[in-house]
Amino acid sequence: MARINVPPTRSNLLRIKRDLKFAREGYEILDKKREVLSTELVRLAHEAEALQRQVWTLLRAAYHALERAELTMGQERVEWAALAVNKTVEVQIRSHGVMGVPIPTVEAHGEPPEMPYSLGDTMATLDEASYAFREVLSQIPELAELMTSVWRLARELRKTQRRVNALQHIFIPDYENTVAFIERALEERERDETFRLKRLKTKTARPTIGPPTREYEQPYRDISGGKSPVYRDISGGARSGDRPQR
Repeated sequence: MARINVPPTRSNLLRIKRDLKFAREGYEILDKKREVLSTELVRLAHEAEALQRQVWTLLRAAYHALERAELTMGQERVEWAALAVNKTVEVQIRSHGVMGVPIPTVEAHGEPPEMPYSLGDTMATLDEASYAFREVLSQIPELAELMTSVWRLARELRKTQRRVNALQHIFIPDYENTVAFIERALEERERDETFRLKRLKTKTARPTIGPPTREYEQPYRDISGGKSPVYRDISGGARSGDRPQR
């Protein structure tokens, strides 16, 4: 099992436990963020898919109408009629956040004039093409908003998923293994210290055989040869039991 290469000390144990607690809290926050991003992404993706199909349908119809106008009027007259359009849609972009991800809000203001060209030089097919492109133009800002939101949410969800996987499968297991290793090492060290103290205490309290002696005391020696301590072997001296002569 992988673990962090640190010395098994109490200070490192406290630090690793603090980092492990922080990693678990970060995992919970990122997991909730992942759930919110997934829910929002699925909702916007469905809306964007439906709107994209609608826009593609309108674009297909608009280009078919434009082809009919070019066939009936000629390409040059259609291009001259298109140059008469001098106004377009103004777009204003604002942003709001979803779990820290900036999501754009596109607001369109204004629209091209309905009849910018002369009726005498054009035909009904050009009117149909103009109306079809106006319909497409009204849907494009919303589609751009949804597509941009989907791409940003998907990118943020990918980053969040990588962080969650790293915490779940790498960082948190490594910190847990390191905490377990340091705790085992400290327990083993404590058991060794307890055993050493008990052994030292046993040696100190062990009883000694025989009377206690001091280092500076000399052993007793009988210099009287087993006789009474009052015996004096001195010439002309008294012995035990002799009475002095008067």
